[in-house]
Amino acid sequence: MSDKQAVAPRVGVVMGSNSDWEVMKNAAAVLAEFGVPYEAQVVSAHRMPDDMFRYAEAARERGLVAIIAGAGGAAHLPGMIAAKTSVPVLGVPVPSKYLRGEDSLLSIVQMPKGVPVATFAIGEAGAANAALFAVAMLAGDDKALAGKLDAFRAKQTEAARGMTLPAL
Repeated sequence: MSDKQAVAPRVGVVMGSNSDWEVMKNAAAVLAEFGVPYEAQVVSAHRMPDDMFRYAEAARERGLVAIIAGAGGAAHLPGMIAAKTSVPVLGVPVPSKYLRGEDSLLSIVQMPKGVPVATFAIGEAGAANAALFAVAMLAGDDKALAGKLDAFRAKQTEAARGMTLPAL
């Protein structure tokens, strides 16, 4: 949870390593922009599986409505969390050194039937969009948050309308 938040987190932002923060901080920034309480932490599927299972198993009772899980390489974190909780898991493939995140994308998106993980784009855009998706989920029963999301989208529309192309 960020320093400015005094209420219980609604969204978890987890990653397999602190090196993933460069990507996942984009999710945290979007949640902060919308005033959504969140927590961010490392929960490695491979190096701390018992901690990861405890995190996932307690997510709903702690009030989380979504978990944004970023992972690179083998990218088991989102799927393993989804296997241990009914809280929606939003997977973000983190670019890897050798395969540019394509390995992560395939690992996250190719979940077996019955264990869903919503999978987003590789990298920063995926992290931001996962957070926007979580905001949209929360906005379903929060009119103030829905208004912020509508304003955000209207601002994006106006920015796109204002784009000009250089003359040839």
